[in-house]
Amino acid sequence: MSFSTHTLNRRTALRAAMLGGLGLASAGLGAARAPKPSPSSSPLKGRLKQSVTRWTFRKLSLDELCLTVKQLGFSAIEAVGPSDWPTLKAHGIHCPMCGGAELGLAKGFAVPQYHDELVSRYLKQIDLVADAGYRNTICFSGNRNGMDPEEGLANAEAALKRVLGHAEKRGVVLAMELLNSKVDHPDYLCDSTEWGVALCKRLGSPNFALLNDIYHMQIMEGDIIATIRKYHEYFVHYHTAGVPGRHEIGADQELNYPAICRAIVETGFEGYLAHEFIPTAPDIVESLREAVHLCDV
Repeated sequence: MSFSTHTLNRRTALRAAMLGGLGLASAGLGAARAPKPSPSSSPLKGRLKQSVTRWTFRKLSLDELCLTVKQLGFSAIEAVGPSDWPTLKAHGIHCPMCGGAELGLAKGFAVPQYHDELVSRYLKQIDLVADAGYRNTICFSGNRNGMDPEEGLANAEAALKRVLGHAEKRGVVLAMELLNSKVDHPDYLCDSTEWGVALCKRLGSPNFALLNDIYHMQIMEGDIIATIRKYHEYFVHYHTAGVPGRHEIGADQELNYPAICRAIVETGFEGYLAHEFIPTAPDIVESLREAVHLCDV
């Protein structure tokens, strides 16, 4: 064996041993490797609980993502359905926003033709969420399909009232996500805070609230901090991503996330802020680490 080959094999073995201690060596993660020490590795303050969405970090298996978030100092992964909850529980990871009942963004509670199927699915989902010890499950308005906003409100109110009684009994919150209809989801109905708040007021239930996706609302409305201060009682959850592009939330995009997160904390918010950016950097774990520390105000 030549010296260069011996050196290469030794380095490879050492790297595998280091990753293996985290249960990641067999995955061949490359750039999506286990967290490494960095200046931002100090313990989190934890004034704002943080999570990460499953779908934006699919380069990691769910087991790998569980190990990664624990190494980064938090313990929540969301946008996960019932079939994956046992994996989260095995790692001691919480799911602060559950998925699994929705039919898709376009087929939501404001669209009458999907009411019966959605009601059936959400009644089952409420029991699954409650039995698993979780609290929040996501839902969507669906598309306008020619409806005016008032008609959409009436339709969504009628359908949601068929499930909210059961949600109240089981202690589960349905969270409707605010999404943009300008760039990512054309024709989506719940694309403004005021429409979502109007629906909350019509329903008058503590078990219906809004998921404020900051990325989407920056595109539709701007004025993020003032909106949080005005309507915070209706927000049960937040999502992050950089504008424009929906990528990392650092200095190369237009939102000031430390200031936004301080405003959220100042409202007395006790829920979770989840990172839903699509990483573009070679080291996706480092991107997540930087986001978590940026929002740890």
